[in-house]
Amino acid sequence: MASLKKLAGQTAWYGLSSIAARFINYLLTPYLTYKLSEATYGEQSIIYSAIPFLNVIFTYGMETAYFRFSNKDIDEDKVFSTASFSLITSTVFFTGLLLLFRQDLATLLNLRYHPEFITWAAFVIMLDTLTTLPFAKLRHANRPRKYAFIRIMSILINVGLVYFFYSRLPMLAVKYPSSLFAKWYDPAIGAGYTIIAGIIASGLTFCMLLPEFLSIKLQWSNKLWREMLVYSLPLMVAGFAGMINETFDRIMLGWWAPVATHEQKMQQVGIYSACYKLSLLISLFIQAFRMGAEPFFFQHSKGEDAPKIYARVMKFFVITICVMFLFVALYLDIWKQFIRNPHMWVGLKVVPILLLANMSLGVYYNLAIWYKLSHNTRAGATITIIGAVLTLLVNYFFIPYYGYMACAWATLLCYSSMMVISYFWGQKVYPVPYNTRKLLGIFGVMLFFYFLDLGICSFITSVWARIGVGTLLLLVYLRFIFKIEKKELARMPVIGKWVK
Repeated sequence: MASLKKLAGQTAWYGLSSIAARFINYLLTPYLTYKLSEATYGEQSIIYSAIPFLNVIFTYGMETAYFRFSNKDIDEDKVFSTASFSLITSTVFFTGLLLLFRQDLATLLNLRYHPEFITWAAFVIMLDTLTTLPFAKLRHANRPRKYAFIRIMSILINVGLVYFFYSRLPMLAVKYPSSLFAKWYDPAIGAGYTIIAGIIASGLTFCMLLPEFLSIKLQWSNKLWREMLVYSLPLMVAGFAGMINETFDRIMLGWWAPVATHEQKMQQVGIYSACYKLSLLISLFIQAFRMGAEPFFFQHSKGEDAPKIYARVMKFFVITICVMFLFVALYLDIWKQFIRNPHMWVGLKVVPILLLANMSLGVYYNLAIWYKLSHNTRAGATITIIGAVLTLLVNYFFIPYYGYMACAWATLLCYSSMMVISYFWGQKVYPVPYNTRKLLGIFGVMLFFYFLDLGICSFITSVWARIGVGTLLLLVYLRFIFKIEKKELARMPVIGKWVK
């Protein structure tokens, strides 16, 4: 019991700190959409879509390999030192390549007028890579408080610097024309200030992790290093495919958007990226769920009633995300205020599609328990790669005709296909008695209420009237859920009293 309590506490620290950091960073969206033009916001979105790909290459699964081999009968210091020297050497090499080919990469990303963005991004990636194993060492040493503190402080520093560069620095440059502030400020940098803020925040994070970094000992094992590479490189392939599914559509949109000029392409990317943020309201819940669910699933895996427990968890997960879908989709008139540039609202039609995509991804994470319990992680990589191929093909063929709408539909097709494949494959390997008919019914009624709202509100011009219609439909849907789950909900404290 004590070990489970300890695990729950650590999960809370790691999970909540990760979610809090992502949420704080998420709050930059209204600020940046207000301060930056659509094209400039698109440029920074391109950079921050490319960085995760390069992070996967720079780290090549070594963090997971460190955890795997540290838990075997191997000296932990030797594992940490071998992995660290490997990452340090490769990071220097990869950073040199980025700097050497920065103009080519800038052209590839449709940022040919800003090769300096590649230079600055290279230093962000370099610093982030060098902190990967120190962060992992904190987790391995069971130091969740320090881990959470540094993660959140890093994001807060980044947010503060972004605000300084776009709000305070221009004012200080005008007020003190002969000062350093005037030399530092250049409106032509545009989206680059977000990358500069990232460099400083990552540098300070590295400084906070310096004790862990300096704990590297002069130990190296060729045999251990080769074993770690064999283990980690397949993870890199799967991680790369995952990044294609998650962020590559913005880069492809910058290449093939059906508009004439570079600025118009960046505007398309900016509009899509800003509206994409609204679908992440469900993603935050899914991330929180994953942090708690994975330990829970493994803890119950040896019980005879484990499949029934997994089916029950899936049911309430689907109910929750269906309610969240309606909460976002029926109140888009409110949520769109999160995007402070009204010119970007033209892209709001992608939000329901992306919400459905993220719902599919959430269900996929639930279903993924079968290949994790059966130690068949290659199956997970295979499904992810299939999703990546679908993403590439749909975007390649349809972006030139439909722009960011193709990106949204490609994301939905990718994640829904992964969900369906995982369901049928998993039921053959590790059967779980999901009440599929009931789940599809809950989902179908949700879609019915959404399209009903869409039809009714197409005749209503008043925002408050549309909000009223959405509220009524949401309440009816909640009543429907309570009715079909009355017996289950009645067993729960607080909720049970209300249902009765």
